[in-house]
Amino acid sequence: MTVLAIDQSTTSTSAFLYRPDGTSERVFARDHRQLYPQPGWVEHDAGEIVGNIRAALRVGKAAGATIFGLGNQGESCLAWDADTRVPLGPIIVWQDTRTTDTCAALKAAGHAALVRDRAGLQLSPYFSAAKLAWCLAHLPDARALLEAGRLRLGTSDAYFRDVLTGRFETDVATASRTSLMNLHSGTWDADLCALFGVPESCLPAITDCNGDLGQAEGLACQSAIVDQQAALFGHGVEKAGDTKVTFGTGAFALTLLGSTPPAGNTAALPTVAWREAGQMLHYALDGGIFTASSALNWARDLGLFRNFSDLAAPEGLPILARGLAFVPSLSGLGCPHWDEAAKGGWLGLTLDTRPQDMVQAVFEGVALRMAEILQEFERHGPIASPIGVDGGMARNRGFCQFLADVTGKSLRLSEYPERTALGVARLAARASGGDVAVTAPETILTPQADHSRLLAQFTTARKMVQSWGSGRV
Repeated sequence: MTVLAIDQSTTSTSAFLYRPDGTSERVFARDHRQLYPQPGWVEHDAGEIVGNIRAALRVGKAAGATIFGLGNQGESCLAWDADTRVPLGPIIVWQDTRTTDTCAALKAAGHAALVRDRAGLQLSPYFSAAKLAWCLAHLPDARALLEAGRLRLGTSDAYFRDVLTGRFETDVATASRTSLMNLHSGTWDADLCALFGVPESCLPAITDCNGDLGQAEGLACQSAIVDQQAALFGHGVEKAGDTKVTFGTGAFALTLLGSTPPAGNTAALPTVAWREAGQMLHYALDGGIFTASSALNWARDLGLFRNFSDLAAPEGLPILARGLAFVPSLSGLGCPHWDEAAKGGWLGLTLDTRPQDMVQAVFEGVALRMAEILQEFERHGPIASPIGVDGGMARNRGFCQFLADVTGKSLRLSEYPERTALGVARLAARASGGDVAVTAPETILTPQADHSRLLAQFTTARKMVQSWGSGRV
């Protein structure tokens, strides 16, 4: 079989063809607009993205695809009319923070424990639940459609699947990112829905991550899964402790747990890794940085460099050891701090600071934030080494070497970086009794220096930007 894997990410829609002979190629790529109507608001045009997915399906079919799978960007969500399938507003992107006050009020009222115990998640505007409640409260016609039984609420994948296949469904891994699903049962939780004010009747059915998921543009949909879990599957993880890190718009680490979610409190996020058709749930720990490559894009827009090809691998003494720190909390701090008020910032600027120094500090800040997340993972059990690393920033060898040095972990770098698409393709193929494999050279990057002491210095900088964001300075 020839599999088309569509990776619908925060910034673009890409499609990759995987053939029976083991070859693969990207056959489609198209960016979509990033909309920022107000400070803290991040939106996408749902119709624009659906058009891009349809175009990818047509290109893939013409190139010989027989089945396809769809990866999605996770917590982004919207509301739409069940009859017309017309969105009531834009997609509210996972980076959006308009519901910060709502989440703070729920925390103040003592509801954080319920959300953590049932959904495994923090009370944060990052997740979908408060965004979906905002849609119901603020979008024109939402209440009227609810009363008429025509309102649909869901993550972006549920909308795409509804429009493309005619089936109003989401997969269990994506549903686990909403704060509305019971992590243990894999079903919508009535108490969580009531807490956030999201009618359960408006939510999609929850499916496995692969199997018979409908038809679109003449192709059978055989898999659907959130992007980070897809990347974990694409790294070929098999046992508890196997870990991957993806450096995209944000940076996200997942470590496989097995068939049981972790017991006790954790600042990392227990989440569903996947559930293949007819099998049991598999769980993972998740931790994310909200701005990774997006911090580099921002630095480029500031004029600190022109092209990513201009970024040489950092050499010599780390810039933090020379007194310059950057904390990449441009959209708040995620795991393990969960501080939406935190601001980004450079600390230690002097008259002789060069643009390339500031860019190196961005690289180091992202790596140090990831080191914090991996430290949190290891509070709950050892993580295996080497760690699989993929994504755009992983192409910078100096960045990866600093990450290895600051974590003390070996990294596995592959010449094939498209792990999200590979995971989507593997799940689709396995639903039909096959599998997908890509042969590509790999490099094991081992620690060359002990930079773990820099974490304490970075912690000081992080606390300072948190104080600034909270107004405590």
